[in-house]
Amino acid sequence: MIDGVKIVELKTHKDERGFFREIFRFSEQFKGVPVGQLSQSLVKEGVVKAWHGHEYQSQWNYVVSGQIKVALYDNREESTTYKETIEFVAGDEVEPIAYFFPPGVLHGYKCIQGPMQIIYVTSGVYDLEDEVRKTNKEI
Repeated sequence: MIDGVKIVELKTHKDERGFFREIFRFSEQFKGVPVGQLSQSLVKEGVVKAWHGHEYQSQWNYVVSGQIKVALYDNREESTTYKETIEFVAGDEVEPIAYFFPPGVLHGYKCIQGPMQIIYVTSGVYDLEDEVRKTNKEI
């Protein structure tokens, strides 16, 4: 596991009317982490979005519908898990999870069942100067 990354299994309460699921408990998951922005994105099946990260911003992600294969890469030279990669699947056909990655951890995913909708909460607001982008050849 990459240092600082968190994967949280979410509890779902179902009955004949549907279900209720807590995604983020700001008092627990965001303890000490500011919340700057809540965003949603829709991605079509087969689309790959990678590699992208932030110098200063951390992020929580939750896949609402569809399914993605996620990859996280530790790009922090000072980290004990520098250059480690983890992969997992997130979406509505698997056990529901939310996942967190700190600044310096690059993320990417491929939409394997779409369209996919994802919600993400970041510790800051969008700032092009904070973005880190890499190609597969650079990793």
